[in-house]
Amino acid sequence: MGASLDWKAVTDESIGWFKDLLRIDTTNPPGNERPAADYIARILDREGIRFEIHESEPTRANIVARLEGSGNKGPLLLNGHLDVVPADPGHWEHEPFAATEADGCIWGRGAIDMKNMVTMGLMSLVLLKRQGVKLERDVIFAGVADEEAGSNRGAVYLVDQHPELVRADYVLNEVGGHTLYMGSERFYPIQISEKGICWFEITAEGEPGHGSMPHANNAVVRLGRAIAALGSTRLPQHNTPVVENFLRTLARGAPFPQNKLMPLLLEPRLAGRLLDVIGKKNADQAMGINAMLRNTTSPTILSGGKKVNVIPSSSSVQVDGRVIPGRSVQEFLDEVQRVLGPDLKLSVRTQHDGTVFSSDTPLYDAIVDKLAQHAPGATPVPYMIPGFTDSFAYAKLGAVCYGFSPVELGPDLNFTRMYHGHNERIPVAGFRWGQRVLYEVVRDFCT
Repeated sequence: MGASLDWKAVTDESIGWFKDLLRIDTTNPPGNERPAADYIARILDREGIRFEIHESEPTRANIVARLEGSGNKGPLLLNGHLDVVPADPGHWEHEPFAATEADGCIWGRGAIDMKNMVTMGLMSLVLLKRQGVKLERDVIFAGVADEEAGSNRGAVYLVDQHPELVRADYVLNEVGGHTLYMGSERFYPIQISEKGICWFEITAEGEPGHGSMPHANNAVVRLGRAIAALGSTRLPQHNTPVVENFLRTLARGAPFPQNKLMPLLLEPRLAGRLLDVIGKKNADQAMGINAMLRNTTSPTILSGGKKVNVIPSSSSVQVDGRVIPGRSVQEFLDEVQRVLGPDLKLSVRTQHDGTVFSSDTPLYDAIVDKLAQHAPGATPVPYMIPGFTDSFAYAKLGAVCYGFSPVELGPDLNFTRMYHGHNERIPVAGFRWGQRVLYEVVRDFCT
């Protein structure tokens, strides 16, 4: 499998690439992933690895590279999105696009979501080439645009317009492989499922009028009541096998009283009260579990009148809806309508179904085996994320997709809080650990 590797030198080089990518501002909107794709292209060109860049729109670049294997086994795709969400520098300890190294971490927007995985996937491809590894599978690397806005200019575009470039039996993607602590026990979630989306709009109609004369049929007030109702109501609980197994597995390693409470969360008549209890001590944990157990709604964008002294005839709010896999969009909208009542109009802006993939595969087994080697005593566990990733797009081509972007975290760093939050960062040691784990999973699975 090639000469032995100097992992200090390898990860020093990888960290250099990672910092360079963090310094490229690919905030979406507008995206502008082209400079990041060009940076990756220069590395691939230097290493003699063939690649293609395809823009879905000007500056919305996607880069795909491939190392060919014997073809005896189906391809593996390493996916990473190049865009990042906006950052408010005023709330950061270090400038979000400076890639500052401080307190044992590398700080920057995209450090966890997900230029770390982009870099680790790129380095894994390069190492396979440098080491002359004899591959049984093609290994594909894809750095894509637009995941943060729905993937239409990135993974969806590639799947629809260039499926021959990204068709694979398996995909490794984001949101999984991080250390999760329950008391003194360590777990490594491996994402095998994700919720679907239904982004929709609620519109309230009313009587227009002069702002100096309030009346009961104000569209803004009606909409406000609807938003308040959504914000104070938990939609019906829908347990799934993945989430049930996840909670029961965590409970076996959790300290008292969590070991007793977590299985009870699967009882709809008890779950609401228990989530309230958990939330008083650990709000992040309660939010995460709640989102795994039901469809959810988050009002995000309001629009209404155009003048402060005019009561508008209509007002609307855009809502981020997330749908449990196996539940239809219509079932979800019916749940929402029952909360709002019949008089408010719902209109879907965009939607796609959730996904569930089997954990009974050679790739899942390879991940578990490698974690046993590099995280002895920890427990791998399949789980579902409340959000979505590019995996829903690759699933259209029949791929089995896992979220496995490995990073070793200490108990003081909350993984989920890093996503889209202030002060996003990754431990240097945890990145080095993840780079080696990912490469060895890819190498061993593909030979």
